Amino acid sequence: MSFTALGLSPQILRALDKSGYNKPTLIQNEVIPLVLAHHDVLARAQTGSGKSASFVLPILQLWSKNVGEGKSKIKALVLTPTRELTLQVAQTFETMGEFLPQKPKIVSIIGGESIGDQLFAIQKGCDIVVATAGRFIDVLNKKQMNLSHLEFLVLDEADKMLDLGFAEELELILKEIPAKRQNLLFSATYPPKMQMIASLITQNPIEVTIESDVPTVQTIHQRVIQVNHANRGPLLRHLLESEKWEQVLVFMANKRATDNIAAKFKKYGFLAESFHGDLLQEDRNYTLDAFKAKKIRILFATDIAARGLDIDNITCVINFDLPRSPADYIHRIGRTGRAGKSGIAVSFIDHEDFDHFKLIEKRSQIKLPREEIEGFELTGTAPVKVKGPEPLKGKGKSKKDKLREQAGKF
Repeated sequence: MSFTALGLSPQILRALDKSGYNKPTLIQNEVIPLVLAHHDVLARAQTGSGKSASFVLPILQLWSKNVGEGKSKIKALVLTPTRELTLQVAQTFETMGEFLPQKPKIVSIIGGESIGDQLFAIQKGCDIVVATAGRFIDVLNKKQMNLSHLEFLVLDEADKMLDLGFAEELELILKEIPAKRQNLLFSATYPPKMQMIASLITQNPIEVTIESDVPTVQTIHQRVIQVNHANRGPLLRHLLESEKWEQVLVFMANKRATDNIAAKFKKYGFLAESFHGDLLQEDRNYTLDAFKAKKIRILFATDIAARGLDIDNITCVINFDLPRSPADYIHRIGRTGRAGKSGIAVSFIDHEDFDHFKLIEKRSQIKLPREEIEGFELTGTAPVKVKGPEPLKGKGKSKKDKLREQAGKF
C-alpha cells in the first residue's frame, strides 16, 4: 500500500516525498488509518519499524483540520524515555509538518536544558509538546502550563519508560489532562506491567501487533565471538582493522567503562567518543551529530543509545558487554540494519556469559553459532558455581511471622 492510499493529505504526502519515504512500513500501514478514525491504539512492533511516523503523520493531519484561532494551545503530548528520542520525534513533527497551511509549534522538554526557557516557549504558544516524562513532571509542577485543550496523549517506547519508574509519574500526568482524549501507546515489548499502564489510560484500545516481524531484524547478520574478558579490547581493535567497518556502535555496561575505553581507542588512533547520560545535553547533541556526519567512527555507549537513535548508516553494533535484560539485546542490535539495509551485530562472550546469552537467544528466538578468532581464542574453564545450603522445609519463617517481627520493632 502507498501513503496516498492511507488517506493522508497532499501536504503531508509532499513532506514524505521530500524526505524520501515511498512506502509505509507494516505498522504505519495498520496504525495510521486507525488514528485518523479517532481510535485509541495499543501498538507493538520491533525497534526500527517506523513507529514514530505512524502517530506523527495522522496527528499532524487531524491537528491541521482543527487549528483554532489565537494563541496556540497544547493539543498533543508525546512522552518518551530518552532525550534523544524526544528530539528525534520533535524533528519528525517539524519535518512532516513543513507544508501544512499552518505549521505546528513544537516544544521539546528534556533534562539538561533550561527549564525556564522551556516554560517560556510553551507560554508563547505551543501546539505539540514532546517530552521525557521526568522533565515533564518538573514543568508540570510549576503550574504554568495549560493542558485543558489536550486531544492526543502518546507514549512512545512505553516499555522502556516503565523501566524508568514511569508508572508513578503517569498518575500525576493523568490528573492534569482531559479525560476525553485519543490515546496511543507504542512499545517494542509487552511486559505484564504494560497491561496495567494501558488500563489506566484507555479501556478499549485497538491492539496492533506486527506478527510477521520476528524479534530480530532479518537483515542483520548476528555473530557471537567467544573471547576472554581481558582480550575484548584487543579483539575489537583487530576486528576494526580487519573488517573495515565504517560506523560502529559499541555497547558498554556502565558510564565509567564507556569513557575509559573511548580514551584508550583514541590513543590507538581511532576516531572514538563516549556517549552516556552524564554528558551535558550540548555534548550529547554534538557527539551524535559528529557520529552521523562520520567525524566519529566508533561510538562507545551505554544503553541510553539502545533506543531513540535514528542513524541510518551504522555498519555494526558490538555488544562489548551483554545487556542485563534479554529484551535490550533486540533494541541494541536494532540500531543497525535500519530502513531495510543490511547490518552486523557482534556479541563478545566469555565463560561467565554462556548461560545469560542462552537466555537472550531463547527470548529473541534465535540460535547462533559460537566463533573464535585466531589469536584471541577463549581459554580457561567456567568458574564453579557454589550453591548455598538448601533451606530446610518447615524451618523458615513464614511471611506472617516476619511481619509480626517487623511490627514489634516500631
